[in-house]
Amino acid sequence: MRIKNNEVAVVAIGGLHEIGKNMYCVQYQDEIIIMDCGIKFPEDDLLGINYVISDYSYLIKNRKKIKALVVSHGHEDHIGGIPFLLEKIPEIPVYATPFALALIKGKLEEHGILRTTELHEEHEDTVLKFKKLTVTFFRTTHSIPDTLGIAVHTPLGAVVFTGDFKFDLTPVMNQPAPDFQKMAKLGNEGVLALLSDSTNAEVTQFTKSERFVAKSLHDIITGIHGRIIFATFASNLYRVSTAIQAAKDTGRKVAIFGRSMENGVQNGIDLGYLNVPDGLIVDANEINHTPAEEVMILCTGSQGEPLAALSRIANGTHRQISLQPGDTVIFSSNPIPGNTLSVNHLINKLMEGGANVVHGRINNVHTSGHGGQEELKMMVRLTKPKYMIPVHGEYRMQVIHTELAQAAGVPAENTFVLENGEVVCFGPEGSRIAGHIPAGDVYVDTSGTADVGNVVVHDRQVLSEDGLVVVVATVDYKHKRVLAGPDVLSRGFVYMRESTELINQAQKHIYHVLKSEMDKMEHPKDSVIRNAIIANLSDFLYSKTKRRPMILPMLVEKK
Repeated sequence: MRIKNNEVAVVAIGGLHEIGKNMYCVQYQDEIIIMDCGIKFPEDDLLGINYVISDYSYLIKNRKKIKALVVSHGHEDHIGGIPFLLEKIPEIPVYATPFALALIKGKLEEHGILRTTELHEEHEDTVLKFKKLTVTFFRTTHSIPDTLGIAVHTPLGAVVFTGDFKFDLTPVMNQPAPDFQKMAKLGNEGVLALLSDSTNAEVTQFTKSERFVAKSLHDIITGIHGRIIFATFASNLYRVSTAIQAAKDTGRKVAIFGRSMENGVQNGIDLGYLNVPDGLIVDANEINHTPAEEVMILCTGSQGEPLAALSRIANGTHRQISLQPGDTVIFSSNPIPGNTLSVNHLINKLMEGGANVVHGRINNVHTSGHGGQEELKMMVRLTKPKYMIPVHGEYRMQVIHTELAQAAGVPAENTFVLENGEVVCFGPEGSRIAGHIPAGDVYVDTSGTADVGNVVVHDRQVLSEDGLVVVVATVDYKHKRVLAGPDVLSRGFVYMRESTELINQAQKHIYHVLKSEMDKMEHPKDSVIRNAIIANLSDFLYSKTKRRPMILPMLVEKK
């Protein structure tokens, strides 16, 4: 990849052909601006993986060019990767809005790098000036406070990143409405390229206002007589605020469960976003001595996370709360991609325990934070970009978004459906694809270890699907003899007692492989023989069962 001296390069290190892992870079000569650094939640087949982050190797290689990481808002898919990036490149200054900054500080503290990180608070009027690039911001609305769009001003025009947005004209919690004037001003001054949120590119209508959901939730809560368990994202202070206000209006006490929810509420109070009367929030132990109709439990776990408070309540493993018949559980969120099965399982479990469950758009307990097609077209009309790059969306969403942009006036040849790592360069002569940079997935497991590796994940998938076969034998390589075994052990492949004939055949097959491989070589090599056992036994077992278990040869050599 080569970027010419008079070109502006744009690349997504994450966020394309996927929901999550948002990370976009603008590069001009020796300056790079990073916009967001998120995670993606794993699909069900990524066993033992907590989340997925981006490959930061290009940034590590070009670390001296990085001027700033600027953050659009505080959702995990936009800030969750920051600690992992800063562990690799600790000198990057981070700029974020107040609520996002509070969340980022908590993450950095958990990783033990808060004191070594340069953090700055940004607002809609913040201007960051570097030698060749300037960064400004504009106000948008989303499902979290303090959301901003980002404009990176280059000699060829501004590269505008919308962040997650919708046009909510009646936002809650005294949040301001979108700044249409500033978006239009950017358009009049000249937007080189627009990187716009594609999440709801398939939704034909305007997205409902948060105030609509607040009224609906308030009405639902008012009509409930038993105990209420209210589950939502800890970062969605709009829903948290609605729940707290409804509890206040209906004479309920609020108990908070889940560390992230506790932190989110405390951050909201500290920053002045949440107005919580004294005595409304009570200690968790107090609710067991309070009448059910006077209790609201505010908790994490709306995405079916197995260790979150709601899952533990449903499974009967929470040490402070037991599910009671007549409880009403409100899911004020929709499943994010990869979590649908977990959420459905959790809902079933709660209902089996006697709870009433309120969930889904049909009950008007959730609205998206992302704009529909009309809002996406309006963003294009306001900013009037020369080039359009749909981001934050799966492939089909990106394609539809380019069609919307074309309908709103962007020439088809100026729209790009890119993939992660694909670099597009804009210059005085036009645009071009300038190659790729590394932008694969990096896996983080339950221990917090980054880059578990594709091989490890593949092995876990094989184990979960086809099981494990262990081969044990004692060999004398010097005299080319099998002294003991081979014995075959099955775990998760076949039931040994019911598969005696297959096991006996496998033992004879392995013995033949051992003998023939040792006889071939003047000085038998352990690694060659192990590989031969794996390859031959795998083919033999597949011919008998149509399954390929993981095969682990354990050869003990007599010295």
